[in-house]
Amino acid sequence: MPDMTATRTDITADLIRDLLREQHPDLADRPLKLGALGWDNQVWRLGDDLAVRLPWATRSADELLRKEHTWVPLLAPRLPLRITVPQRLGEPSERFPRPWLVTTWVPGEPADRAPATHPTRAAVTLAAFLTALHHPAPDEAPASRDRGGPLADTAAYFTSALASATELGLIRDPDAVRAVWEDAAAAPEWTGPRLWLHGDLHPANVLTTNGTFSGVIDFGALFAGDPACDLAAAWTLLPDGALDRFHQAYRPSPDPATLRRARGWAVLRALAALHIGHAGVHGRPGGKPTWGPPAQAALRRLTTR
Repeated sequence: MPDMTATRTDITADLIRDLLREQHPDLADRPLKLGALGWDNQVWRLGDDLAVRLPWATRSADELLRKEHTWVPLLAPRLPLRITVPQRLGEPSERFPRPWLVTTWVPGEPADRAPATHPTRAAVTLAAFLTALHHPAPDEAPASRDRGGPLADTAAYFTSALASATELGLIRDPDAVRAVWEDAAAAPEWTGPRLWLHGDLHPANVLTTNGTFSGVIDFGALFAGDPACDLAAAWTLLPDGALDRFHQAYRPSPDPATLRRARGWAVLRALAALHIGHAGVHGRPGGKPTWGPPAQAALRRLTTR
């Protein structure tokens, strides 16, 4: 579940400019402006085609940035959507004691603010992206501490999150939500090879252009494991009426147990997003009201037969 340890660092354009001059001086004179305040990182646009990502709110962000720098450039060539590809690694220094990245800039609007509106096109595009990504990973590929394992291991978090969301008035039918998660937790576990997964396909990490998906950002959660974790995105990202087309287009076709587990991961994602959208997790940076509506829509799809 989310890393709740805040280690906020004040980040300014002057600081970033100084870091670039120290370590990547050929990029230091490019135009620089704030792009986004994310859960783990701040993103500053650097010229027309690059961005600087600096950790600002979690200790785990340091490890995630280094993981992206190591693995994402190897995966990018086979992916059909534009993604943030690390270009330079900034090392900790006296001015900023944490690693940071220069990545490619991906244009588009986050799907929490501009949801996909073309069901068939969005379903096929998402299926093509995940089909291309979900290939067996090498033995040394990273694992996840809290995703991709047995859903039963998330029981404590699920119970707490559901109770809290219900108390806040964010859940209309908690029994229906619980039934989806319990069915998913009882599904057979994944026995196939460890597949590459994005690991964090919530609407703020997927970009849209002209009503369909056009890019994917933030591969900090990248790991190898059960594809159900990523397939949950079909419920949290796609517009109504697109789910069957997604499952038809994704290859290989997911088996019933995988779809059951995917529904459970979608429930967990939706509950987390409801809390972030409602209150920003007690002021935690990255919490946004725009995360609530996609989460509500996902729960409606998951609990409506």
